[in-house]
Amino acid sequence: EVQLVDSGGGLVQAGGSLRLSCTTSEFARDAYTIGWFRQAPGKGREGVSAISGGNSRTYYAASVKGRFTLSSDNAQNTVYLQMNSLKPEDTATYFCAAVKGTLVDEPPWHTWTYTMDYWGKGTLVTVSS
Repeated sequence: EVQLVDSGGGLVQAGGSLRLSCTTSEFARDAYTIGWFRQAPGKGREGVSAISGGNSRTYYAASVKGRFTLSSDNAQNTVYLQMNSLKPEDTATYFCAAVKGTLVDEPPWHTWTYTMDYWGKGTLVTVSS
């Protein structure tokens, strides 16, 4: 059974940092595009970052560009999301998700959620002011 395990959330003060991890099983990470999504209380789920399968190109939504950085350890089938300069508005449950293939362009962040095949259970990030 394909599984994604996302972890690393926690409570941090504004301006602080956290690193989230997404570990995949049953498939090679590099064959899949991995996305990070977040859902704040009372809001819809939105994509914030992606690392493409095949070429490992990275993409970031405007709200996190310059503050969040993706990296991948393919030997460990793990993708990391380094989150710096965190803001209270970053507070949300963060999910990683996977879809097979290569991204050819920046994904549609607000609707991309509907195309993903596999999901982690989520990890809560709380940023206090």
